[in-house]
Amino acid sequence: MMKINPMPRRLDAGLLEALNSVATNDIGHHRYWGMMSPHLRPISPGMRVVGTAVTVIAPATDSAMIPHVLGLIRPGDVLVIDRLGDRQHACLGSVVTLAARVAGLAGIIVDGYATDLQEIQEQGFPLWCRGETAAMSKLQAVAGAINVPVSCGGVAVTPGDAILADAHGICVLPGEDIRPLVDSISAAAQKRPGRIARLQAGEKLGDVNGVSARIAAALKD
Repeated sequence: MMKINPMPRRLDAGLLEALNSVATNDIGHHRYWGMMSPHLRPISPGMRVVGTAVTVIAPATDSAMIPHVLGLIRPGDVLVIDRLGDRQHACLGSVVTLAARVAGLAGIIVDGYATDLQEIQEQGFPLWCRGETAAMSKLQAVAGAINVPVSCGGVAVTPGDAILADAHGICVLPGEDIRPLVDSISAAAQKRPGRIARLQAGEKLGDVNGVSARIAAALKD
C-alpha cells in the first residue's frame, strides 16, 4: 500500500531562526519529550540543521518513496524517514544525498542505516542515521507513504513539525512550542553566570541550584 499526502505548511522563518539560536542539549534541560534516540548520530562533526519536517515511511527493502519525495520538497525542508524497525538495509546513499542537496533539502534524519557514508561526508550533506551497511533496499514501489505521522528515533513526528538536529541530538516539536521554549532557555542562560560565580567562590552545587533544600524538605515529610 502507498499513500502520498500534500506537503505540510512551512514553519515561519522567524520561528526557525529563534529555534536555531539554541542547542538540543539546551532544550533537554527544559523539555521532557521530543528528543530522538541517541543512537541516531550525525555522520560528521559540526553538522546542524533546522527546518520543517517532511515525513516518509520507507519499509524494509522498499525505498521508492525517498527519490519520489525529493521531487516535492522545498528548500529548507528536513526529511524524516521511518524505516518501520528495519535494522539491516540502507535506504539511501550518496546519489540520493546529492539529489537532495541540489533540491535544497536542509538535511535527512533516518531511523536506520545508510551507505556511501564517506562520499556523503565529502559532499558535506547533513545526515543523521544509525550507521552504515552494505545491504541495500530496492526501488520496488510496492509500499510506503509521504507526509503521514511517523515514528523516528522513538519520537512521533507529524508533517510540519520543527526539527532541530546537531551534535548533541535531534529534537522534534510543534511550531507553537518554539517561542515559549526559547524564552525559557534564554531566561535560564541569564542566570548561568551568577551560578558559575557562586560555584567558583566555593558554594556547593546543591545549594546553588536549590536541590539540597528540596531534598531536606522532602526528608521532613
